[in-house]
Amino acid sequence: MAAEEGEQQLQAKKGKTKGKHDKPKPWDEDPNIDHWKIEKFEPSWNEGGMLEVSSFSTLFPQYREKYLQEAWPLVKSALKEYGVACELNLVEGSMAVSTTRKTRDPYIIIKARDLIKLLSRSVPAPQAIKILDDEVQCDIIKIGNLVRNKERFVKRRQHLVGPNSSTLKALEIVTGCYILVQGNTVAAMGSFKGLKQVRRIVEDCIQNKMHPLYHIKVLMVKKELERDPALANENWDRFLPKFKKKNVKQKKVKSKEKKPYTPFPPPQPPSKIDLQLESGEYFLSDKRKSEKQWREKQEKQAEKTAENKRKREAAFMPPEELVKKDSAQAGGDQTDVAAIAKSLKKKVKDFGKQKSIENINPQTYIASSGEQPSRKKSKRSKSEGSEKS
Repeated sequence: MAAEEGEQQLQAKKGKTKGKHDKPKPWDEDPNIDHWKIEKFEPSWNEGGMLEVSSFSTLFPQYREKYLQEAWPLVKSALKEYGVACELNLVEGSMAVSTTRKTRDPYIIIKARDLIKLLSRSVPAPQAIKILDDEVQCDIIKIGNLVRNKERFVKRRQHLVGPNSSTLKALEIVTGCYILVQGNTVAAMGSFKGLKQVRRIVEDCIQNKMHPLYHIKVLMVKKELERDPALANENWDRFLPKFKKKNVKQKKVKSKEKKPYTPFPPPQPPSKIDLQLESGEYFLSDKRKSEKQWREKQEKQAEKTAENKRKREAAFMPPEELVKKDSAQAGGDQTDVAAIAKSLKKKVKDFGKQKSIENINPQTYIASSGEQPSRKKSKRSKSEGSEKS
């Protein structure tokens, strides 16, 4: 009985504390109030100003010195509107921001700290000044220590940028953030939701978990699904593309064979003097040594000239003759040629006979039959004339 009474008292106490803090407020269910809207700060909210001076400073690389000197008046004028003082120290290579008596917004010093961080990470001054707006946030992602191998790091960082910065531009459009890849860090500016997406994409790319292009495809599908009010309360996993990671076979590193351990050190290689003592050159006079060196030099020169001459003459060498065919094959070819020549001669002879038959003129035979005796007479008369003489 006592235990039951104790439990009832505990429940009563719990009920009391819960009712005390969780009473319904009149503005909780008011449709005219946007609970997610960030209202602009008004100086009337903090007329007294800041009680203590808050300051932040950061170093910048030497190559940013010239640009910061040129852009500092723009930064100074932007911070002056919010009552924040800034200082550029070129000797130490640092930038500092601090609150003043005119500062009213207590959170503006955090925004000013982010501004000098972005300026040191090579973000242009006009873009970095946008961080002073309440709706814009920033995130500096460190990627230098995610990969040990420098070559892999450079290659994966290039995947993030893409050819002609095309991948980076696509990421900026999809996430709605400004992204700058510089050295070992990635600076991003935008809304909290966009910065969360950018950090995930960058880390997955550098750790080789997923290529940025696949992330872009997923985000594009999500944007299309957001427009459809019917799918607002449904699971989108069935619409999102699923990518399988391909395991690329890596080259196997050849392990060196371990030599058997010996406590004794390896034998010392012979010195130059030891080699001269072995060959007997050490005991020669300086004149003999110089003669020997000169002779060796002449021999090397002769070898070199002979080799150069051989190279020059190689251009004038006749090409190699074709390899002769087998004797049996060659004999067969000769018989074929002889047979072809014989048949051609026979055809020419037959063609000549046929042509001579076609060209016979009967008038020549008739004329020659009437003139034959006169020809005989002329021959006789010639013979008689020669006898008389």
